[in-house]
Amino acid sequence: MIDTLLTPHQRTVMARVVAEEEAKRRHLVIALSGAHAYGFPSPDSDLDLKSIHIEPTARLLGLAPGAPTADRLEVLEGVEIDYTSNELKPVLLGVLQGNGNYLERLLGQLHPLAAPELEALAPLVQRSLSRRIFRHYLGFATSQLNAFGAEPSGSVKKLLYVLRTALTGAHALRTGRIVTDLRELLDDDGFGAARELIEAKRAGEAKRLSVEASARWGAEVKRAFEVLQAAFQGSTLPVEPSGVAELEAWLIEVRRRGL
Repeated sequence: MIDTLLTPHQRTVMARVVAEEEAKRRHLVIALSGAHAYGFPSPDSDLDLKSIHIEPTARLLGLAPGAPTADRLEVLEGVEIDYTSNELKPVLLGVLQGNGNYLERLLGQLHPLAAPELEALAPLVQRSLSRRIFRHYLGFATSQLNAFGAEPSGSVKKLLYVLRTALTGAHALRTGRIVTDLRELLDDDGFGAARELIEAKRAGEAKRLSVEASARWGAEVKRAFEVLQAAFQGSTLPVEPSGVAELEAWLIEVRRRGL
């Protein structure tokens, strides 16, 4: 699927970055995120690589400091790279708290790199989903809406991020499935007209709405928050995550094998 989203040059640059970062740390997964995962990339969209790495067990037990995060932001051969990686244990703790960023890395579909351990972990993460995810998606969508409303002529990108975040959260609360591609979510709740926004965004990162269109869409997009709230109230997901012991046992075994 990634091959259809990226140009040959973007794929070459991404492969180089993945290889360089894998040489520095062992990854559980590197996920292609951002506009490419959300269904509205433009030719000038960056390669947003969100990752999870596994620190060597000896380093965790010893005196040397670990590396809980790693970041890389640069333009490489004309392609903007935004790489972030988080260590495995904080990620799993975040999963239990309902952190959608981590859930999307683990349960998403666009993985330039996936270690064999992910196959066993993904079902455990899926079973750990709870209504705690509501707070994450509500908070992220609210911050994007505030950013959209702060401008006299709204950014198409920010508006699509509001819709994407709210509808991904609503879908997860209703079905227990993490779907990040906005195009797959629009029709369920009557947002099909937003395809015109997707087409505008695909033409360029900086596309903006007219003042009139910004006001119209700003009012309409607030309905996405009503959809998210209704999904939370009607969700059959558990209030608190289950399967904590399974996740911990999996993590301990990964650490044991890494010693």
